[in-house]
Amino acid sequence: MTTGAVSGWDLSVGVDGPGTRLVVFTAGCPLRCLYCHNPETWRMRDGQRMAAGEVMAEIARYRRFISVAGGGVTVSGGEPLLQPEFTGELLRRCHDLGLHTALDTSGYLGDRATDAMLAVTDLVLLDVKAFAPVTYRRLTGGPLAPTLRFARRLAVLGRPVWLRFVLVPGLTDDPDEVDGLAGFVAGLGNVERVDVLPFHRMAAAKYHRLGRPFPLADTPPPTGDQVAEVLARFRAHGLTAA
Repeated sequence: MTTGAVSGWDLSVGVDGPGTRLVVFTAGCPLRCLYCHNPETWRMRDGQRMAAGEVMAEIARYRRFISVAGGGVTVSGGEPLLQPEFTGELLRRCHDLGLHTALDTSGYLGDRATDAMLAVTDLVLLDVKAFAPVTYRRLTGGPLAPTLRFARRLAVLGRPVWLRFVLVPGLTDDPDEVDGLAGFVAGLGNVERVDVLPFHRMAAAKYHRLGRPFPLADTPPPTGDQVAEVLARFRAHGLTAA
């Protein structure tokens, strides 16, 4: 029986893949992104241990609704590839039910995703935190190379990707770095769209409840002009960005 640590689940529209999605949040993440808005998912031991069948029973409750709404199931986190067998089982079972499947990952543990898992994954939501290795390590505490390696592998396999990029003033807004990322992404050939997500401080209350300091408490959200500039840089490379 395949089991995993689950932090929770929720319904979303148009953010975690096409249509209305049931998003399963796994527990545990190897990165510590300065802007993380789900700090409650960092540790596997804080999640609820569930069998894959139990999660599928929850998904079954929403199956008709999400199907009619043109949606599907997204496995997110935390980092779902920290639990590759559990994540792969959920994706396979949802695929067998005819549900659209999406995997939301940083790509840091992309080597753990088997070709069989990716074959039943209709869409990968790839969170590329930064493009310069120094910036990436400052932001996440980890190396950039595994994410880029995973991105190239997805391109070779022809798996559709939506790229996610969080815009943080003073941290991820360097024009040269944005242009570098845009050029890399444009060269892959399998990225259907780029979502530029403005940094926000709405998770500050979570950090307070957990007794943890919010690292970017004094960082302002980007202005509309700053977001527009980054969108323009992605679009200049022929990418669909919103």
